[in-house]
Amino acid sequence: MSTNEPAASTHDRPELRAVEGGAANADARRAQGGGPDRSTSWWLGMLRRRAERMYDEKLPLDEPIAWASEAERQAAIAFFNAAYRAEESGLSQAHELAAEVAEWDPELAEVLRLYGDEEGWHRALLTEFLAYLGGDVRPMGRVTGTFYKLYARAKRMETIVLTNLMFETIGSTTYRLALRRATHPAVRHMLTILTRDESFHVPLNVHFLRETMKRRPGLPTRLRMKAIYHLLFLALLGSAAASRERAALFDKVTFKELSTAYAEHLGRLFLQEADFDLTPSTLLLRLFGLDPAELRASEGPSFTSVRAAEEAVDRTRVTVTAL
Repeated sequence: MSTNEPAASTHDRPELRAVEGGAANADARRAQGGGPDRSTSWWLGMLRRRAERMYDEKLPLDEPIAWASEAERQAAIAFFNAAYRAEESGLSQAHELAAEVAEWDPELAEVLRLYGDEEGWHRALLTEFLAYLGGDVRPMGRVTGTFYKLYARAKRMETIVLTNLMFETIGSTTYRLALRRATHPAVRHMLTILTRDESFHVPLNVHFLRETMKRRPGLPTRLRMKAIYHLLFLALLGSAAASRERAALFDKVTFKELSTAYAEHLGRLFLQEADFDLTPSTLLLRLFGLDPAELRASEGPSFTSVRAAEEAVDRTRVTVTAL
């Protein structure tokens, strides 16, 4: 080719635009404090290693629980029913997405399938645990039912993944708060499994969202995602009030503690993953006593980071701490 021929511009070469866009996104994550990105192959390897021994873990259900009251037991049943519904929803959505994604990225589809399998394992454990508590799987309450009905109606892949990422974030936060005051070995073990694995699932869902948004990078998608993000942020903060009516006697977490923790962890996640351009309301964060600049710049290991996910590959070596 002649040396006088002009070089191809990114306008003429969409593949160059994609490469440059990916590099810019990586730079944005590093500049804003976001964690390192990992390839789909990396996540697939991690999930396959986790799957090798997943079913070896058993719950210690031989020691009965001495409840302070029947109301406390019923609150525990309500708490773990909510967890069951979250895992059930995660399982079905992950496997449905896997079937759709297989058409254009078989490797990512396998990651989704294995992720769904982990959610299914949790569902099986929770079924067993609810029976141990003297309960069973019950119909969803009005607020929870509305959430999952709307979630099930979502059709756009990026909407489903964003919703699931936010659900996983508040789930991990809720379990860590509950773990703080749990004393019975079986309860602590069940909460530890959920806490440990949901913390792995948060950065995994960050990867899912990043991959799905590559498919629809335009302004309409960005605007729609912003609207969904802000609506969900408010709805999830509000859901903390509904959950306190049912589960506070069990986990001893107040509405203020739970809603503030939701705002903190949802806010930090998206402030640090700056390439998503989903910024929480500064006013809303300040109403909870949170400084956006501090959340964005906060350092140290996060229980929802890729580093935490790396350490969670071998479940037997994970140390779970309460909030």
